Amino acid sequence: MAVPKKLLLSDLLKHNVRCDSGIDHGPVISPWMHPPVHRILGLITRPSNLRLEREVWRLDQLKGINQQEVYVKGPCSVSDEQTLDRFPTLMNANVFNRSGQKIGLIADFLFEPNKGNIQYYLVSRSNPLIPGTSRWRLSIAQITDKQPGSISCDIDTFEDLPIQKASLKEEFLSKSRKWKTQFQDLTHNASDKLEGWIDDQINESDIDFTKDSYETLNEDASPDNWIDNLDIDTSEEFNRMNKRKENRNSTNERDLDPWI
Repeated sequence: MAVPKKLLLSDLLKHNVRCDSGIDHGPVISPWMHPPVHRILGLITRPSNLRLEREVWRLDQLKGINQQEVYVKGPCSVSDEQTLDRFPTLMNANVFNRSGQKIGLIADFLFEPNKGNIQYYLVSRSNPLIPGTSRWRLSIAQITDKQPGSISCDIDTFEDLPIQKASLKEEFLSKSRKWKTQFQDLTHNASDKLEGWIDDQINESDIDFTKDSYETLNEDASPDNWIDNLDIDTSEEFNRMNKRKENRNSTNERDLDPWI
């Protein structure tokens, strides 16, 4: 029955207004706002569908709220629809980004019933009367300019704002973007691991090749295989060395032959 400290306008639009005399004054149809300071001053009700008159209630007359009705105390001010349409309001105002492109409209706002200060606005891409439309939270600090029926914001898209209520379509798109990001991260990690494995294989192959080359060079560099290591100055010396070697071999063969 008590009035909460913070309240959404959409919660009031679902209720009928009943005064302290017990008279039902009809549903709340719109707020009475003061846009320059982002404040709500009161509520506007429609007592009958057959009459054009409207009833205006100050916000300080609000005394209680339950699941179906709003309770007010004191008399109301009677006006008409044409006069109230001239009152400035930001409800259903077009929302423009920093590039001047229309990206949506204002669908709701959260305010303090005791003072009427608006905490933040809720914006949507399409008509907020369509069931299941998404809501994004737009803070007062992100509004750079406001005119009758439009506001300019320091954002590019609604993705720059925290989402308050997501529709089934928006949840699917959000999950799809999340899956795409996860898949890209997984692909990048797999590519990094594959590149690292290939680099390790190449490094191991280089090490083995260098080791084999080193062993081959050491074998080829033995004193028996390299003529440069011998003390040979001329070709004649080389020939005399070969003859001495042949004579030595023949002598050894004769020594080993028992018939000689």
